[in-house]
Amino acid sequence: MVMRSLLLLFLCVTCSAYTNPSDVSALKSLMKQWKNTPPSWQQSKDPCGERWDGVICTNSRVTTLKLFSMGLEGTLSDDIGKLDQLQTLDLSYNHKLGGPLTPAIGNLTQLTSLILVKCSFTGSIPDELGNLRQLTFLALNSNKFIGRIPATLGKLSNISWLDLADNQLNGTLPLSTNASSGLDQLLNAQHFHLNKNQLSGSIPKNLFNASMTLRHLGIPESVGLVASLEILRLNNNNLTGTVPSSIRNLPHLHVLNISNNNLNGQMPNLTGMTRLQNVDISNNKFDPSEVPSWLTGLTGLRTLMMQSARLHGQVPQELFSFPGLEKVMLDNNELNGTLDMSNNISKNLQIVSFENNSINSITLSSNYNNTLILSGNPVCSNPHLLNTAYCEIQQETLTPSSSDNITCSHPYEGVMMFRAPSFGIMLDEFISKLEANVAANLSCTPHSLTLEDPFFDEDGYLEVKLVICPSNKNYFNRSEILDCFDISSQKFIPPEMFGPYYLSANPYSFQNRVIRGLAIGMIIGFSLLLIGLVALLLFALRQKKQAQRAISLSNPFASWVSNGEESDGAPQLSGAKCFTYDELKRSTNDFRGINEIGSGGYGKVYKGMLPDGRIVAIKRSQQGSNQGGLEFKTEIELLSRVHHKNLVELVGFCCEKGELILVYEFMSNGTIRETLSGRSGIQLDWTRRLRIALDSARGLTYLHEHANPPIIHRDVKSSNILLDEKLTAKVGDFGLSLLVADSEMGHFTTNIKGTLGYLDPEYYMTQQLTGKSDVYSMGVVLLELITAMLPVHNKKHIVNHVKIALDKQDKEFCGLKSIIDPVISNSGKLVGFESFVDLALQCVEESAENRPTMSDVVKEIEAILRNNGMKTTSTSESSSPADFTSSKARYPYDDLYSRSHASSSAFAYSGGFPSRGSSRPSSS
Repeated sequence: MVMRSLLLLFLCVTCSAYTNPSDVSALKSLMKQWKNTPPSWQQSKDPCGERWDGVICTNSRVTTLKLFSMGLEGTLSDDIGKLDQLQTLDLSYNHKLGGPLTPAIGNLTQLTSLILVKCSFTGSIPDELGNLRQLTFLALNSNKFIGRIPATLGKLSNISWLDLADNQLNGTLPLSTNASSGLDQLLNAQHFHLNKNQLSGSIPKNLFNASMTLRHLGIPESVGLVASLEILRLNNNNLTGTVPSSIRNLPHLHVLNISNNNLNGQMPNLTGMTRLQNVDISNNKFDPSEVPSWLTGLTGLRTLMMQSARLHGQVPQELFSFPGLEKVMLDNNELNGTLDMSNNISKNLQIVSFENNSINSITLSSNYNNTLILSGNPVCSNPHLLNTAYCEIQQETLTPSSSDNITCSHPYEGVMMFRAPSFGIMLDEFISKLEANVAANLSCTPHSLTLEDPFFDEDGYLEVKLVICPSNKNYFNRSEILDCFDISSQKFIPPEMFGPYYLSANPYSFQNRVIRGLAIGMIIGFSLLLIGLVALLLFALRQKKQAQRAISLSNPFASWVSNGEESDGAPQLSGAKCFTYDELKRSTNDFRGINEIGSGGYGKVYKGMLPDGRIVAIKRSQQGSNQGGLEFKTEIELLSRVHHKNLVELVGFCCEKGELILVYEFMSNGTIRETLSGRSGIQLDWTRRLRIALDSARGLTYLHEHANPPIIHRDVKSSNILLDEKLTAKVGDFGLSLLVADSEMGHFTTNIKGTLGYLDPEYYMTQQLTGKSDVYSMGVVLLELITAMLPVHNKKHIVNHVKIALDKQDKEFCGLKSIIDPVISNSGKLVGFESFVDLALQCVEESAENRPTMSDVVKEIEAILRNNGMKTTSTSESSSPADFTSSKARYPYDDLYSRSHASSSAFAYSGGFPSRGSSRPSSS
């Protein structure tokens, strides 16, 4: 009996101490396939008995697997399907965990939360997800899924949160039929996030119904009668048709954003929707209308955006007295009469913009001292307003709020993305409230926490950087990361004004465990004691050679010294700082992938933040490579000597440890080419295009006439002209530029380099480079601003397209209506258009002798702007160095510096053309 009792006790202890063998086998299989699993997985054979980080068990079965931000690399194999008692699976923010999502995940029928945010999963979403009937939370956003949304997701009747945003999903939204399920069956869903995909088709009329309890919607759909809806975001799609009148049946709606679509018909009637705080109906095709009377009833408004809404008439004075109003943007309409801001102006109002309207007078309260933009209105011809900031072309440049910055060597970092904040201006009190809320919801007490660099991106999302330092040590351990920062499952609820969010967390660099390695090292050390002197001597000799090699690698400038003198380091250049490699490494979070914004043959481009808070673009050559060394040297020498508001500023450089790195000011709105192609989401009206042309020409005039010695760019093109946060144009990429003596400015013989389509045909034929070569390239850019075409379109050069279509009998469009960019051709009269076309065609004359100089181009564009009633900031002498100072971007409102426009080489931008012949493609 005693032996039987002991045996029973032993079996009970065994059962309670050891994990189910099937679960152990599954976890060990996953461990073999993944890199960077937690060290605790290797130090114990029992996931439940001796707890593995990220593994939680119930009765010897694995029920939770949380490994977010662990730096996992690999794929998710069929072995995951063996953990059949799993209730929570969270593998988010492991950027190198990807491949197809295995159908075996459909075996996890007990799963309630599946969170795979910001990984690299590819392929289609498996139909087998429909087997997870207990699922309440499904987040697959920010991956690389393709194909259609599976109809089987309609079987997830308990789902509350569905997030498939930011993938490459296409096709129509699945609705239920007699034979299949559909999304319209998800009656318990409160959050649908399907934006940033490639969905198409008509708007399903039956997708949503009154039985649903939706709180947030981010996808093209018919509103129906979902009376509980609080946030409706349909912006940046290709929606057509009218806005249904049932939108007025949404009494709880506080965010409405239907901007940047092709919606038509009457403007939606928002009468009685008194809870609305944020309204954006900009850039659609609604019928022209008077300023709607329902505006005066939206007394809870914080932000009103009705740009390019085809409005006319006068704006009611009552609008500006709403107590919570912060931002009013009514640009590019036909608003006229008097702008009355005479009294009861909201104390919270920060910015009012009526750019490009027909306002002829203004009454302004002396109590309003914040931003007011009136450029492009007749009122700016008033001498009392002409020289004021009100009539300058500008964009909002509000300084971002931040809590006090903190520093520690290894913080936990990420970006909180708030999808639908009810406000449009980030005030100090808001970020303080959010910080207190985040701190209160952490499951641990960190040493310090801060929120930094808040800004609104091009989608209207509010991005806030989160930085948390560990308590009384340098690193967080894995358990702390998993326990403390569990906010990917939306358990953290931010203040209501911020709306729903997701966290884009950086992979965390954990401290290496070296105790075992040290023990082995000690044993080896003792065994080598007898030959220590010999080893020390060999080591010293080796170190000497390595030091000499390191000095050589860290000083690539030494090989560029041609006068025989010694060079003891990088040149000391005016205006450009010589950064250390470690400084730039810190500013880019160790050159992590989340900071990468572009790549090319030379290497990669990273977004970084310097200690003084400046956002910069950091171009890093392939490590240890001298490829592009000459262009690297050229850019440093040129950009450190020229300072002009229309030239991209070189902040500094690094040339140590075999690295060739350039640090530029960050140009938040990308290139002209990207904007004209529609990729950036920015729409440029005619006046703005004139301003961009003027900015670019001024920058080049400075190079040609005021730099000492003069500089010929040699690679002027729309992808080398960038836009800052104010849409000020700046010429960049000087890797092919040449310094020339004043006497040689007329002609200079050189090997042919440049970009096909922009190349001066005379230079191409004769190899005689002049400043007029840049003028030709600039002329091509001017034609791009008119047509949005690429330089070579349908096998014809853009110059041929324009010359063939040209008809001077057409006084409005010069016969170019069919090839003009629709963004401007449908926006009203293009003042000065004929003069601008003439100027562009003069610039692209075959003979350089017949082209204007770059300063002539500046004068002509300034004249066009003056005839349009616009200020040109200065006279035609405005390209002189006395008139301009270096302009630095403060921070990005729109982080649009994408991989696509940063893909060209920073050091060797384009190849030469060794043979001679016509520089244009055949027009046939």
